[in-house]
Amino acid sequence: MAVQAYCVKCKAKQEMKDPKQIKMKNGRPATTGTCPVCGTKMFRIGAAK
Repeated sequence: MAVQAYCVKCKAKQEMKDPKQIKMKNGRPATTGTCPVCGTKMFRIGAAK
């Protein structure tokens, strides 16, 4: 399943590499991973679809 998020360094939407579902401090779900192009951390609020 490919999760897309915005990479701040590349300034484009990329598919996350190694996406992991996490829970933020306020209890909302989020997804974190890395950019496959530049290796920067990526973050997306909301459950992975």
